[in-house]
Amino acid sequence: MKSEKPTAMTNSGGAGNMFAHLGSLIAGVMFTWAILQQFLPPDLRVYFEKYSQRFFRYVYPYIQITFNEYTGERLMRSEAYSAIQNYLSSRSATQAKRLKADLVKNNQSLVISMDDHEEVSDEYNGVKLWWASGKRGSKTQAVSFHTSVDTESGYYKLTFHKTHRDLMLGPYLSHVLKQGKEIRFQNRQRKLYTNNGWYWTHVVFEHPATFNTLAMDPDEKQDIIDDLITFSKNEEFYVRIGRAWKRGYLLFGPPGTGKSTMIAAMANLLNYDIYDLELTAVKDNTSLRRLLIETSSKSIIVIEDIDCSLDLTGQRKKKEKVEEDKEGEVRDPGKRSAKDEEGEKASRVTLSGLLNFIDGLWSSCGGERLLVFTTNHIEKLDPALIRKGRMDKHVELSYCRSKAFKVLAKNYLGIDDHHLFDHIGKLMNEVDLTPADVAEHLMPKSASKNAEVCLESLIGALEKAKEEGEARAKEAELKGEESIEEVKVETKE
Repeated sequence: MKSEKPTAMTNSGGAGNMFAHLGSLIAGVMFTWAILQQFLPPDLRVYFEKYSQRFFRYVYPYIQITFNEYTGERLMRSEAYSAIQNYLSSRSATQAKRLKADLVKNNQSLVISMDDHEEVSDEYNGVKLWWASGKRGSKTQAVSFHTSVDTESGYYKLTFHKTHRDLMLGPYLSHVLKQGKEIRFQNRQRKLYTNNGWYWTHVVFEHPATFNTLAMDPDEKQDIIDDLITFSKNEEFYVRIGRAWKRGYLLFGPPGTGKSTMIAAMANLLNYDIYDLELTAVKDNTSLRRLLIETSSKSIIVIEDIDCSLDLTGQRKKKEKVEEDKEGEVRDPGKRSAKDEEGEKASRVTLSGLLNFIDGLWSSCGGERLLVFTTNHIEKLDPALIRKGRMDKHVELSYCRSKAFKVLAKNYLGIDDHHLFDHIGKLMNEVDLTPADVAEHLMPKSASKNAEVCLESLIGALEKAKEEGEARAKEAELKGEESIEEVKVETKE
């Protein structure tokens, strides 16, 4: 039931008599005002209007605030108007009788709003207030044809009692804008960005991976989920301790263990965009900083296979320079070698530039961002790059074990238990097989292939891998014994 604003008049008689008297009073006032406007001198008319408005403001106990759809000289769409529209969407759907629906750009769902000249109520800290929508016409100058065009722009009008002015102008409006922006963020179409030189291009991000489908130990998985959720809700904590609102993740392990899949699961859990940074396409440190500035908050910045991206220590160039100096070679300045041409095109991003990108002054441009590095060989990375404070959480994604296998069996075969699970689990703990290899055997190759056939195929692969591992171990043992015998013979000689 739609609530109504209270009025100064009390209901002392019948409703019909009250509205009859009120209508007669309003009609009389309007008639009197129309007569006075015609006969009063202009100066006296202005004086009368001024003090009549003061009297009306004194008697009328409500304050109204209008939020226009377009603001500024260029008539840009107001962010406040958009935030209010998103905030009121749920209230409009339940209270308004006439609604509007529109598919806004970059939104994945319809935006529901109340139609023009509709009103909905809201409540904040026990205080009742009202939102009304409307349209007003205006004339704008057409640039190309030098003509005036009639256009309409919308507005929202907030009405509340004057005794709650401080509450409405402060906490309530901040609450509305924050909630409206959050709703827009949740409804937006998420994107996957990649850099083409110094600028970003994007496609729609639609990867289906989630932590529920990620094959890894459930306890380790839950620890990562808790860490991510805690990070996303701790803005005030990061402000209090004086740190940029960001967190670094290092994902390492053999190929095929699900590093890229985990990044997609992170993005789907937090509803973040992904910026896939290709370092070899970045010209220098300045371009790297420019790319960082253009990333949005609530995003994941990813550098995959960072050990293969660049020679970040710069030792290669130093060694080449030392060797050339030792040889005493003097090259013709006008002559360019293929190495020079290749070097000129190569990226000149340095380790110091990347470290400043991660946790230097430029890293504080924006907030609520995850930085994720992946590598197959953690031992190749510079310790300064992966220390705590830069890569805050190190996550090892290793070979598939029995608990991770059960997740894959549930995903691919739709089963939670099977009489072959115990045998497979035992083999899993003895053989190093990646989740990608396990998933290939669980993938049905035909519509008639049942779960037991897939599991037997996996058992065959595990037993074969076990035999090969034992053969390699035996061969290594024989080589070791032969080496020992050779050493003994050489010692006797």
